[in-house]
Amino acid sequence: MQAAPNQTPVTVITGYLGSGKTTLLNRILTETHGKRYAVIVNEFGEVGIDNDLIVNAEEEIFEMNNGCICCTVRGDLIRILGGLMRRKGRMDGIIVETTGLADPAPVAQTFFVDEDVRRQTKLDAIVTVVDAKHLLGEIDRAPEAQEQLGFADIVLLNKTDLVTADDLASVEARIRRINPYAAIHRTERCGLDLAQVLGRDAFNIDRVLEVVPNFLIETHEHEHDDEISSLSLTADRPIDPARFVPWIQKVTQDFGTDILRMKGIIAMKDDDQRFVVQGVHMLLEGGSQRPWKSDEKRDSRLVFIGRGLPKDRLKQEFESCRV
Repeated sequence: MQAAPNQTPVTVITGYLGSGKTTLLNRILTETHGKRYAVIVNEFGEVGIDNDLIVNAEEEIFEMNNGCICCTVRGDLIRILGGLMRRKGRMDGIIVETTGLADPAPVAQTFFVDEDVRRQTKLDAIVTVVDAKHLLGEIDRAPEAQEQLGFADIVLLNKTDLVTADDLASVEARIRRINPYAAIHRTERCGLDLAQVLGRDAFNIDRVLEVVPNFLIETHEHEHDDEISSLSLTADRPIDPARFVPWIQKVTQDFGTDILRMKGIIAMKDDDQRFVVQGVHMLLEGGSQRPWKSDEKRDSRLVFIGRGLPKDRLKQEFESCRV
């Protein structure tokens, strides 16, 4: 059932840590499609990074930090949606990017059990982004990843360039065992025709009720993996690249198996460009993003999300990278 004229379509982008959700969001915000979207971004760590990893765009971006959208900040989601609905004529749709640890079920539930939200919005699709390289290594101990796949209407099997054809077939078979209904698109850096993920009218409440009969009953029993925690590091003095680069490479080598996600904006010494660093397990990439703006505070923010991270050591070593 398509959105009624008075309903704004909503696309929920979910996927486990480091799968490429923000990459997909950036594609939506930068490619030419003639649509305007409001964006709601939820992060797990105390320090927001994703908002700064989203490319410059005219779209309004709302950030919800330090809590999972499916749990502690769900009220914020309803409040932000309510504010957006008071000026709905200025947008063609809403994009919600969840944390990598979110259960999409209560997020989807929000669009049915809250009367005002239900009347004014229409959940168009839950799009789940999958890291083809790391999914099989994580999924058995990551119930969130299974929930994200189970609720997906559309799956982007991403990072296909990092695995063999046989590995890709194994990952796809595992996805199919969890969700035989979702459309699956194989992608590199989330590259695909956006018509495959937007305006699909793909969310089917009847299918959900077959799988989760009490979906419309407002309870939430989702529990996060207590072993997973975040560490947010900040510095208001410039960072010495001669110390930082070899340090972050060694951290990745030493603790990569426990680092589910790492991302940061770094203010390097004598550099007018913002340095962006990102990592998933032992995969690390970094580079200049764009010049610092004249009115922008030049500080550094680095967030680790993982299991059993040596927080005191990471904090001390990061601080030693300051000039």
